Amino acid sequence: MYIELKNVNKRFGDFQATKDISLDIEKGQLVALLGPSGSGKTTILRMIAGLEMPDSGDIVIDGKRVNDIPPVQRRVGFVFQNYALFRYMTVYDNIAFGLDIKKMDKKAIKARVSELLELTELTGLEKRYPNELSGGQRQRVAFARALAPEPGLLLLDEPFAAIDAKVRKELRQWLREMIHKVGITSIFVTHDQDEAVEVADQIIVTNNGQIEQSGTPFDIYKLPQTAFVAEFVGNPVFVKNYNCLRGFTDGDYDYYIIRPEFVEAFKSDNIHFKEIIDFSQKGIIKDIMFCGNMLQVSIDVAGQEVVTHRSMERRSISVGEEMNVIIYRVFAVSGNEVTLLENSFLKEMDLTGRNREKYLYSDDGYFAG
Repeated sequence: MYIELKNVNKRFGDFQATKDISLDIEKGQLVALLGPSGSGKTTILRMIAGLEMPDSGDIVIDGKRVNDIPPVQRRVGFVFQNYALFRYMTVYDNIAFGLDIKKMDKKAIKARVSELLELTELTGLEKRYPNELSGGQRQRVAFARALAPEPGLLLLDEPFAAIDAKVRKELRQWLREMIHKVGITSIFVTHDQDEAVEVADQIIVTNNGQIEQSGTPFDIYKLPQTAFVAEFVGNPVFVKNYNCLRGFTDGDYDYYIIRPEFVEAFKSDNIHFKEIIDFSQKGIIKDIMFCGNMLQVSIDVAGQEVVTHRSMERRSISVGEEMNVIIYRVFAVSGNEVTLLENSFLKEMDLTGRNREKYLYSDDGYFAG
């Protein structure tokens, strides 16, 4: 393992920022520390960088314990949330700053800066100052400056927080491509689950100073191991009166978590659902939210609200309209344990997996329901 944290604890006064944290990160991976505010993710990042010292436990980088090694000797590049660019330095001088500190040869500095300007698509902007750049360009300068000394590890604290939504989405893909191209082990902090799922190779979910789960984006999203992860990832609805839902047997659970993708709603005359309409429940549309490329539809089913997403290509619907509702699966929560339950009716028909797709699309490629 390239990065190891072993039973690391950190307290700020009465606040326990991290509690017995242990994690492993392989060399070359792009890792997201995902969690709500105050969950310990930034403290973990700063302790790896050497900007905070752990009260106990060990931090190991590339096989070497670094607890007592100062930040400048850890070969770590750090991109701050506000970029921390020097306002009175040009793009060139900002990128070259760390190399000047190391007293590198001027020709070597020029060659390295030119290489990074090309890599980060900033060529031609080297004479500009930070206030003459867009938010996305300033982010790239900060990225290039962190890479200039050729660190073994790159750390990024909320790297997209100060960028508008459209540019943020573009930069996610750009960052992923650049980091894989450079091949540097990287860790970024985020509270945005979409960002973590889209960018990271591995996600580490933190909560109350502890690690809830670590795994691939697929595992974190599809196979949550704790109630917190199931609640934090996705867009869940919580159902306590779960006995009213058809297809789910009684169990000793505290509540169900139902994501929009677990729910399908259709009109009774939809021929694509004729084989399973007998297993559906009636529901009344309570709210419809336009989300650009889809609708988010809230439906009252036997006194419980569920939410589903609906393609814009399907026939129009309205608040107060009656729909047939099928819930394909749920996360059942008991204490901190999570169990994935499939609808028993549909499971018998083998409609919870791939065969379900034949009910989702009409002949012209769009769902007609």
